[in-house]
Amino acid sequence: MDADEQRRMRSSAKKGARSASNEGKVRFPGRPGRRRDAGRPGWDTPPPRPRRRAGRAWPAGAGILIVLTAAAVLVTTRPDLFSPSGPLPGDTFELAPVDVAHPFAGSPAEKYADGIAGFTLPEAKALGGLTKKDVAAGLERTRELLAAAYLDKKTVLGGKPETFAKLLHRDQRGWFRENLADKEYATRYMVHSFAPGSVELTTDVIKVNGRAGLGTFKEKDLRGASVKLNYLVVYAVHRPGRALTMMRVVAHVTGEIQLFRQDGRLVTWVEDLGASVTPARCDTEDGFVHPYFDDSPPDKVQATGKPQDPYALDQPQSDDCTTTDAT
Repeated sequence: MDADEQRRMRSSAKKGARSASNEGKVRFPGRPGRRRDAGRPGWDTPPPRPRRRAGRAWPAGAGILIVLTAAAVLVTTRPDLFSPSGPLPGDTFELAPVDVAHPFAGSPAEKYADGIAGFTLPEAKALGGLTKKDVAAGLERTRELLAAAYLDKKTVLGGKPETFAKLLHRDQRGWFRENLADKEYATRYMVHSFAPGSVELTTDVIKVNGRAGLGTFKEKDLRGASVKLNYLVVYAVHRPGRALTMMRVVAHVTGEIQLFRQDGRLVTWVEDLGASVTPARCDTEDGFVHPYFDDSPPDKVQATGKPQDPYALDQPQSDDCTTTDAT
């Protein structure tokens, strides 16, 4: 194999790894026909909003793509195999997609903060009729909600998201619990939960990066502060008992938390919360994240569109199952 052929194969391999995203939907923030806040007569639940839930689907020519993805791993882990003087590969051996001992190495997530420290929030200030102390308290509750939704190990591995539920306002708590497994609009989409039994965490460290914006809102006779969320949460996972299948899964979290006073009490209201996740299946709608490994069965939903960077905080979000670059 001459030098030109080696370069061509390396280039093709690097372009081969692809993933995708799609959208799940959840009726938010309450069930149809139920007032969003029982203490505010006439304030009905707003129309359903689409929530991003991501997945992964191989485009046409999946067989070729899988070969190229494997080649990308081969180039990264065994560059000597492409050297004329290097050894020939054995008949059978396993390759790890990334270094299991350092699962975030070589990715943007390597420089992200560990866990809750990555959920950075703006400095509190008096806003929307609230005092600085009120806003500070609301921001702290916002951080707790994010940690419960995206870092709580029981929730992440598919268990009951009780830590998150207990932090919700009482007028949202029951609705959230009752609709976790709703067939059409599962509230499980509000948190990050891998399908039970589908993965193990390769490391207890979960990487987080992003920001939030602080502004005001006014709806009917209610006003207060609004916290707009934009974060990336990165997990290192592998198939149960198979550490060498390890890969990174990126959740792009967006949403809005509203802070206001009602009946003399400060309310932290989850107005909107969800994430696009890659690589995960596009053909499931149960609220769980079904990760897409290289040996997963073909996705029934075909990914489309120009590949997007899964680590980009600022890019248009699509309602469709769209391709992304490798994580």
